[in-house]
Amino acid sequence: MNKNSLAYKKQKSVNLCAAVFLMPVILLMAIFLFYPIVQTFINSFMKWNGISADKTFNGLYNWSKLVRDTDFWRAFLNNVKIMVLSLIIQMPIGILLATFLDAGGKKFNIFKILWFLPLLMSSVAVGYLFRYALATNGGIISSISQLFGGGKVDLLGNQSTALYAVIMVVCWQFVPFYMVYYMAGYSSISSDVYEAAIIDGATRSQYVMRVALPLLVPTIKSAVIMSVTGSLKYFDLVYVMTGGGPGTSTELMATYMYKNSFVTFNMGYGSAIAGGMFILITLVAATIMRLMNRGGDD
Repeated sequence: MNKNSLAYKKQKSVNLCAAVFLMPVILLMAIFLFYPIVQTFINSFMKWNGISADKTFNGLYNWSKLVRDTDFWRAFLNNVKIMVLSLIIQMPIGILLATFLDAGGKKFNIFKILWFLPLLMSSVAVGYLFRYALATNGGIISSISQLFGGGKVDLLGNQSTALYAVIMVVCWQFVPFYMVYYMAGYSSISSDVYEAAIIDGATRSQYVMRVALPLLVPTIKSAVIMSVTGSLKYFDLVYVMTGGGPGTSTELMATYMYKNSFVTFNMGYGSAIAGGMFILITLVAATIMRLMNRGGDD
């Protein structure tokens, strides 16, 4: 391209404008995203309490310990359980609620408001709410059980039920997010598509199953990726409700990393756990994306 041509000057102006507008974003990402990731991996090779200025290089000790740490892999397995059950519960319910609201239109606005309320609450507030609601003494489940002649129910204090109780609370809070996400997907489908399906003799259920859902596949794929990454790095609600207990039954990678970094002040090993989380989440998300996009270009 001729440097004196009008097209070259216009392209140069566009590139300069783009660089100016992108610079603040790049700077913020470098400070708050890339630098912490790099520094975390550097700290993972150190022996450091996170407070003193003295850091001692200890090579691959933290990483070799992490690979052999059964508590970490148990926490990873708990994350995987949350991931799988969240997909099984949240995705279908989110689609069903979005389909219901899309069919009802403005008449169902009250349901949109009511069902969206759990997402407006902070995870810490939800955690404390259900921590007391599921308590053995005075909790809702225990009170109902005793009302009908049963005994006390200890969902959060029982190692076999604590994780599943937490998963139910997680799903209760985040189903509205996927409901809204799928509603946005429905809104992107032209009304002409629905009208054409009805003219061709399709019922509402046939339209949803054979027309709408196939068109929602890209939205569903995006929702699955968000659910997977969110489940693998979950922290706040679980830490408030159980603190990782009883025992290690609800311990997650993030809670395990927090305890090592800020409770026992083993920042070097905590950084290795954070690095392991980063690697595992990336691998799992990349694998799921590859599987979902197999045989398609979308």
